[in-house]
Amino acid sequence: MYQYVLAIHIIFVVCWMAGLFYMVRLFIYHTEAQDKPEPARTILSDQFEIMERKLWWVIATPSMYLVIIAGALMIHLHKWYMIWPGWLIIKLLFVVGLIVYHAVCQRKMNQMAKGIYKWTSTQLRLWNELATILLFAIVFLVVLKSAVNWIFGVIGIIVFSLVIMSAVKIYKLIREKK
Repeated sequence: MYQYVLAIHIIFVVCWMAGLFYMVRLFIYHTEAQDKPEPARTILSDQFEIMERKLWWVIATPSMYLVIIAGALMIHLHKWYMIWPGWLIIKLLFVVGLIVYHAVCQRKMNQMAKGIYKWTSTQLRLWNELATILLFAIVFLVVLKSAVNWIFGVIGIIVFSLVIMSAVKIYKLIREKK
């Protein structure tokens, strides 16, 4: 039974992450559409709102709930609730971070639907990389478990974050030159 639940968990983690990654990409396009002249701005904004709403309520949010349910069931089936290994506690903290990330994205979607654009496309690009960093940390914790050297793990996540943020900045410079 555990293996089936694990498979479901992994499948919906992939779906959830795909939804989060694409959602923020839609936010970027939606924000950039505000610089277009009318009627393009309205047409694009209306289309992005439809796409965001469907992605959010049909893929991202249901996947998140299924990930949480399958994860809780795995903890129950494996009886981890009796010992709570350190790697699992840290992983769950990162998952809570991902759930907060999800909630912030939902708030951004609702703001944009009301015509409120508080973040620039560059800020949204950096925000998009936070989900990558959280995914990176979660996968390494699950795969390496107690073999993780916490110092190297933290240094690795920081270096990975700096590389991703540098890539976003370089991409912005290249876009501005065109």
